[in-house]
Order: sequence, then structure tokens, then C-alpha cells
Amino acid sequence: MDYSICHALSYDSDGLPRALIIYDIACQWCRHFLERVERSPHLQLAEWDELISAVGKFHLSAHTSSCFPRYSLNFVYGAGQQDGEILETLWAEFNKVSTSARTMSKAHRAEVYDDHMRDSNWKKIVGMGKYTFMDF
Repeated sequence: MDYSICHALSYDSDGLPRALIIYDIACQWCRHFLERVERSPHLQLAEWDELISAVGKFHLSAHTSSCFPRYSLNFVYGAGQQDGEILETLWAEFNKVSTSARTMSKAHRAEVYDDHMRDSNWKKIVGMGKYTFMDF
């Protein structure tokens, strides 16, 4: 995770003062992150004024109550109202095809899952036209 975060934070981030890192277990992970980066010869972190750690709303409900005020996106200035965990919301749809896909070869399973996701995305795109600002 440290490696991924360091590389993500170095990508096209010149001039940005703050970074928001949303991670399922950010409350544990962030505690010694900077120390781990300093100790590792393989990790480099660009200069940031502030690194903000948060836990997405989907996972925050499973944490202790002390995590909520400190790591909730509701209280991160500028985070807006976001979930940050769209993939987890798609699992219910994946469960519908998972029983069939279990017996498939790896390549066939990947094709089926890709087709299923494309169908899901297509339905969302087509459904967007149903709602306009005038409807609200």
C-alpha cells in the first residue's frame, strides 16, 4: 500500500498543497506511514503541505466509534459528499454471475465479468437521461 500511495502522490501533483487518501483502514495505515517512507530505500514521497487520511463511508460503519469524527469524509474540509467506494456497490451485481463464472477458465471468466460491467455501465449511461435538473 505504501508503494502505491507514494507513486500515486507523485503523479502529476506539482503545486498541489494537500492530498486526500481514502483507504479502508486509513486509521491504522496512516499512523506510521511517513516513518515507513523515511526508513525505506524504495519509497519516495514528494513534498506536501498536508496529507489527509480518511475512511470511505462504506467501511467506516464497521470501525470503532472513535474513528468516525477523525476519519469520516463528512468532516474533511473540501472533500464534498462522496462515497469513494463505487466498486463495493457493484458486488451485488457481480454475485448474480459469480456462480456461473466459477467453473469457467480464467480468460472466459474475465470476459464474462467485463461484459457484465460494460452492461452495467451502459444501463447507467442510458438511465442518466431520465433525470434532468428540471425534474427536481
